[in-house]
Amino acid sequence: MQKPRVFFVSHGGGPMPLLGDPSHADMVTCLQSIAAKIKKPSAILMVSAHWEANPISITSSAAPELIYDYYGFPEPAYSIEYPSPGEPALAEKVHQALAKANIDSTLNPSRGFDHGMYVPLKIMYPEADIPCVQLSLHPSLEPSLHLAIGEALQQLDYDNLLIIGSGFTFHNMRAFFTPETAEIKAQNIAFEQWLVDVCGNTELSEQQRQAKLLEWQMAPAARFSHPREEHLLPLHVCYGAAMRPCSDIYELRIANKQASMFLWDD
Repeated sequence: MQKPRVFFVSHGGGPMPLLGDPSHADMVTCLQSIAAKIKKPSAILMVSAHWEANPISITSSAAPELIYDYYGFPEPAYSIEYPSPGEPALAEKVHQALAKANIDSTLNPSRGFDHGMYVPLKIMYPEADIPCVQLSLHPSLEPSLHLAIGEALQQLDYDNLLIIGSGFTFHNMRAFFTPETAEIKAQNIAFEQWLVDVCGNTELSEQQRQAKLLEWQMAPAARFSHPREEHLLPLHVCYGAAMRPCSDIYELRIANKQASMFLWDD
């Protein structure tokens, strides 16, 4: 069975990429170029940093509503539309794949799509014509579990599926709202350089790459970059599904910080 196509997106700050914010312009351009480059998927499985559930949960509605899971933004942020259909058949396949890997999960017919899903997808696929299923993180935030979730997804029998992990390679909220100092910049760059090497270095064995991701807290400026790791762990799911070095790395500025995106499309 061919390993799935996988993409990790740094999704920016709330709805700001959709509101014309200049500090997200690079992100918008990057996502548009990636969507133009890759084959349009028949369905998307989205792992968002903005949903944690125990047991791991899977959206199973045929028509999920949008969740405006952010606060304090201008009114247009609460009238964003992205009427992408759900895909109950894919949701069931995900549920079965996790069960085969002895990972407990449940189908959730009432949960909608959060902004970790619709913000990047509205930029990439504005027609909203690709069926989507969203998969939660586990609130334990255990790296090995999220790698195992990704490995289980390798077994999905679904033609032309794209798995997307939606998070942010840098997610220190205090740093976003503090004037940038040389120290903040250096720590931001140090972790980004480590992550780019881990995901893209073809001289690493997969065992070495996996060990580095499992021990990510040992990386330079790890806890500065991720005081809480929910925005990093979608990358662990992505790597678990891919189990190979990424084919493309995108390094860019998002919200005035260095960030990265990773594509496995080979």
